[in-house]
Amino acid sequence: MSDATLHSATQDPDDFAVQIADQIESFLVAVTEVAKGDEPDSAVPFLLLEVSQLLLAGGRLGAHEDIVPDERYEPDPGPEPDVDDLRENLARLLEPIDVYSEVFDPYEPRKAPVPARISDDLTDVITDLRHGMVHYRAGRTTEALWWWQFSYFSNWGGTASATLRALQSVVAHVRLNQPLEELDGLDTDQGLGDDTLEFEAGRVMEQEILGPLGLGPAKN
Repeated sequence: MSDATLHSATQDPDDFAVQIADQIESFLVAVTEVAKGDEPDSAVPFLLLEVSQLLLAGGRLGAHEDIVPDERYEPDPGPEPDVDDLRENLARLLEPIDVYSEVFDPYEPRKAPVPARISDDLTDVITDLRHGMVHYRAGRTTEALWWWQFSYFSNWGGTASATLRALQSVVAHVRLNQPLEELDGLDTDQGLGDDTLEFEAGRVMEQEILGPLGLGPAKN
C-alpha cells in the first residue's frame, strides 16, 4: 500500500505517527510478499533487513514517553484477520531453519532455552501490528500508537528481537563458512531441560541452506 493511500495528503511526513505507521506498513507488506515464495533465494536476508527496520520503529516507540489513549476503553477493531495461510507459507519457505532455541527472558536466572519457530514469531508480530493498523486507518492515531507501544513491550518487541537473532545467526553461519550444528528434530511441541539439546532430524549443513535460501559464503 502506498503512502498516498495510507495517509491523507495533509499529514506531515516528519510526524512521529506517520513515520511509525510507514515503517509498520512496510514490514507488513514485505513479509506478506516474502511468504508468497516467489523469491526464495533472498528470503532470509530480506527478512533480516525487514525485522531490523521494524525494530527501529519499536525502539522509537519504546523510548517515547507513555502514550495515553483518548478513550478509556479500546474501540472494537473487529475480527482479527486469519494468519494461518501466512504462517504455513512461511514455515514451508523457512523449513530448514524455521525452528530455533530461545531464552524467553535473559534477566530470569536459570531459565532453560525453549524452542520457537520463525514462522510463528513473524505471524505473531504481524497480528499485533495489524491490530494497531486498524485503529490508525480508522483515524484513531493515538489509539494505534498506544497499542503499538503497549504490545511492543508486552509481546512483539521481544518476539521480533528473538527472530532477528535467529535470522542473523543463519546468515552469519553461512557467510562465515560455519555449518550449523545438528538440529535433530528440535520442535516447539517439546520442552527443553538444562541438558544438551537432543536432536533427531539430521544435520542441516551449509550446502542445504545455500541453494534454497540464496546465502553465499564470505569471499576471501
